Amino acid sequence: METLGRVGVWSMELRGAGRPRVRDAAAELDALGWRTIWLPGLDGTGVLDDVDHLLVAAPNSQVVTGVLNIWGQPASTLGPWAAARQDRVVLGLGIGSPAGAAAHGLDYGKPVESMRHYLDEVGPGRQLLGALGPKMVELAVARTAGWHPFLVTPDYVSAHREIVGPKPLIAPHQAVFLGTDVAEARAAARAGIGMFLGFPTYRNNLKRLGFTDDDLAGGGSDRIIDALVAHGTAEDIQRRVREHLDAGADHVAVHVLGSSALPLAQWRELAFLSKEN
Repeated sequence: METLGRVGVWSMELRGAGRPRVRDAAAELDALGWRTIWLPGLDGTGVLDDVDHLLVAAPNSQVVTGVLNIWGQPASTLGPWAAARQDRVVLGLGIGSPAGAAAHGLDYGKPVESMRHYLDEVGPGRQLLGALGPKMVELAVARTAGWHPFLVTPDYVSAHREIVGPKPLIAPHQAVFLGTDVAEARAAARAGIGMFLGFPTYRNNLKRLGFTDDDLAGGGSDRIIDALVAHGTAEDIQRRVREHLDAGADHVAVHVLGSSALPLAQWRELAFLSKEN
């Protein structure tokens, strides 16, 4: 998936892309040279409409669902929708949680088996998985172009690149905060990603990376926050992005924290990252 480029924008704020202000922001991202927009699925409501709005607003860009929970999207609907947009859309698919499956009256089952069955139903296409652990990574490598790991370090990328070889795409999420006040940056990081540290999937993966229960408590220790969230100047953020790329990542999805609205100023300041090679 060379068309994704090396660095893209991951944005929760671009959900609701039918609103004029959001469409204008997407158009500016496109004009700035960003060529990949990652859109989280959240609960799945309205995400396909949001993708379609972004495709119109940002005509030079790819849109990746990063990631779309499979329980709210019947494969019989999603497969044809994606097939009609294959040149510009990548489906990032995630297994979610038992509660998410139950909310739609479905059986979560065994995560890897449930995802395998869903991939059978949705059919071939430009796809990634939201994967962290070894079994879901194996499925991503076997059945899709690769995977989009959330809340990982360059060490995670390096270790997995050594295991899977050069071909599968690894596109990590990287949270960032533009600003040199360390206390402010860490507070924004805890507000932005701290809740995820309580989720078993992320906790287990972070423990595999060497973090402890103490690191995971209370919204995250300074050690784990600094490892997961790049903060400082634009050059500091570029350094972390390059660490991922040097470790073997094919693409890095940059998620700006600390803004209650569309972070246009930060996207403008970081637009030079879209030219990374």
